[in-house]
Amino acid sequence: MAVFTEVGFDEADALVQRLGLGPLASLRGIEGGIENTNYFASTASGEFVLTLFERLGAEQLPYYLCLMKHLAARGIPVPEPVADPAVAPPDGHALSIPANAPCEFLHKVAGKPAALVQRLQGKSELAPTAAHCAELGRLLARMHFAGRDFPRMQPNLRGLTWWNDTEPVVLPYLDAPQAALLQSELAYQNHVAQSSAYAALPRGPVHADLFRDNAMFDTESETPRLTGVFDFYFAGTDSWLFDLAVCLNDWAIDLQSGRHDAAHADALLAAYGSVRPLTGAERALLPAMLRAAALRFWISRLWDFHLPREASMLKAHDPTHFERVLRERVRAPAALFSSFEGTRPTAEPLAA
Repeated sequence: MAVFTEVGFDEADALVQRLGLGPLASLRGIEGGIENTNYFASTASGEFVLTLFERLGAEQLPYYLCLMKHLAARGIPVPEPVADPAVAPPDGHALSIPANAPCEFLHKVAGKPAALVQRLQGKSELAPTAAHCAELGRLLARMHFAGRDFPRMQPNLRGLTWWNDTEPVVLPYLDAPQAALLQSELAYQNHVAQSSAYAALPRGPVHADLFRDNAMFDTESETPRLTGVFDFYFAGTDSWLFDLAVCLNDWAIDLQSGRHDAAHADALLAAYGSVRPLTGAERALLPAMLRAAALRFWISRLWDFHLPREASMLKAHDPTHFERVLRERVRAPAALFSSFEGTRPTAEPLAA
């Protein structure tokens, strides 16, 4: 979303013309974000988002692009990637071909792997109500169900292995209390990951980054109506509970203090559970996964903040926000269960 790579108008026009969408009417860089270069592209055929991938390689990208296509085909409102008609998959269906085969949704712009996806209608709601959270909860559960038969596999690249690898890189930038928190929480999450309860968690493709600014709502509707979710470029195969925890740690958190918002959490969990009720293992491990989700974004924001890349329009996120969220999740693990009936675990399965 920051602009790391400048794209010329003529080069973008050449892409949309090749894809049968041209001519290009306008091209505008998108401010915000820290991973990829993004532009709004207006063409004779509609509105699109052009993404140039700055860190991800061509071997990883087909998973994300084919997942978006898979979900869109099943009625989930996500940005549908545009295929290159000149790159036809061997069996006519890119979703099920080997990961190393050419991907019809993957292009090249300014020497970088790129994708062009349909632009969603609506606007992000950065101050959601409980009704917005309920909309998000229902869609998240539907999305998990819709991904069950997605044939490709790719681990969550920002999962536990990455946390372990990145911890020594960011540790020198922390003071003593921060370092102690990071090291103790990472040890706890490694312990959780080895448990039988964790192994029992239902899994499948997850978004893994579904924050408030990655969802769109109808601006004309009197009541909240979710029109789509986007930015799947942290997706992977992981536990659905982790995906739910990522959402709870953004949609159901007070942004100033990092504290749990019970009304928002209850609405999100009840709506999710109305589509896909949580299993016993999920109910037991929800507090641990909330801590895991907070740790994941604290580590990544520390990395982005202290080891930034040069880019036009780059705005790094403040890492201290998720430090506060993590401290709150460790301090008050029972807060989530204050009023959501049927979710409280009978006992804490793993010692902190």
